[in-house]
Amino acid sequence: MNRIIKSANYQYLDESLDLVERVFTESEGKESGKIVRCLVEEIRSKKFYLPELDLVMVNEDGCVIGYAMFSKFHLEGKYENELLLLSPVAVKTELQRQHISKQLIEYGFEKAKEMGYKAIIVEGNPQNYNSRGFVTSFNYGIIAGPKVSLPSVECLMVKELVKGSLKDIKGLVDYSYYQYLT
Repeated sequence: MNRIIKSANYQYLDESLDLVERVFTESEGKESGKIVRCLVEEIRSKKFYLPELDLVMVNEDGCVIGYAMFSKFHLEGKYENELLLLSPVAVKTELQRQHISKQLIEYGFEKAKEMGYKAIIVEGNPQNYNSRGFVTSFNYGIIAGPKVSLPSVECLMVKELVKGSLKDIKGLVDYSYYQYLT
């Protein structure tokens, strides 16, 4: 099966939104699907949006089968040119467990590194991200702010793109800039 990763240019913007909403609706319910769709739309409308890191994987028919978004992120107003947020990641439900998200995320790592970014932060299940090199961010002094609710401290993770870069990146994670990021 021939699959290609590319930026979600104008051709794929709506289709990627539909995929994200459908995947999160199927896994977490209709409300979650709508919220994640709104999150993507919101990130695309803000200054931290990076079109070249708004990624889709398409199949040989040109249909979107996977999605991953990396956007600029800051800690207490600092590091926005060094730090990225990975959110959301979605793969067509019937194609999950075929390494599509792995390929999208790894591609994003390489592209982000080429663009000069040093680290990526993600919130989620550690079992889904540890194999991609993410580790608990708390260990690096990057901690959830008072309004960030986590099931456990291990759910906020970070990955260095440049070895040693996190020694100088520290602070509180705050999502208040986004209405739909929870």
